[in-house]
Amino acid sequence: MNESSQETSNRVEITDEELISLTTAVKTRYGIDFTSYEKKSLKRGFARLIARNDLGSMVGLWSKILKDKEFLIKYIDDLLVNLTELFRNPEIWLKIKDDILEKLRSKPIINIWHAGCSTGEEIYTMAIVLKEQGLLLKTRALATDLSTTALETAKQGIYSKILWKKYSASYLTYYPKGNPEYHFTVNENDIVVSNNLKNHVTFLRHNLVQDSMNKKFHIIFCRNVMIYFDETLKMKVLKLFYDSLEDDGFFIIGYYDMLPEASKDLFVLYDATTRIYRKNKLNT
Repeated sequence: MNESSQETSNRVEITDEELISLTTAVKTRYGIDFTSYEKKSLKRGFARLIARNDLGSMVGLWSKILKDKEFLIKYIDDLLVNLTELFRNPEIWLKIKDDILEKLRSKPIINIWHAGCSTGEEIYTMAIVLKEQGLLLKTRALATDLSTTALETAKQGIYSKILWKKYSASYLTYYPKGNPEYHFTVNENDIVVSNNLKNHVTFLRHNLVQDSMNKKFHIIFCRNVMIYFDETLKMKVLKLFYDSLEDDGFFIIGYYDMLPEASKDLFVLYDATTRIYRKNKLNT
């Protein structure tokens, strides 16, 4: 976003009434439900859309969205700012390597769900951990997101070379003796994930707010996605995760996520430092 667009975004004022009207209309017309998303985050997202596309006001955005579904799909990333990078928070991946995977090693198949996978860095971080632990070939991963644009980026596994220094540093914090280039092709302008880190992944567009899930998983990641949800919607999504998790499974959230008090009936804290939970089997 250029400087003038940023200034316009900062000037756009969206009332609660305007937000409710637009999200209700989008839900009715397109079946995409933002009605329970956290209001401040959603307002910022709509303001970015108005600024980036010179729509002037909420009225202009309303007209554009309701006339053009592809516009909404194209710019859905502007509504949901995804926070992801390779080996983000290395201590989490160390805990997964040294503890979680050791508990799952005896499983014939390890099933993982990356819910809200964004552009895929988390998927490939986990794939590297699995490969280095000799578990990649018996792992099946499902990667889902609401954004088709983000999913396509994730599926391609191609990232800007500008990020390589940062990604390499995070990887080496996790595994000082490793070589990050072993898992990527580093080109002049981009870095490409090795194909052997992609073969175990199925990509699927999925809306956590309204879509069901008919599989069971040993690990579910949903990191920094629920920051956009209000308490009611969080509990609805957490119930979906609870029902989709094996009894001995692990649920991993982001550092910015806050779980409602009522979620204690669904999950028990396994490790506070890394925000890892387990299914509350007493409630099964």
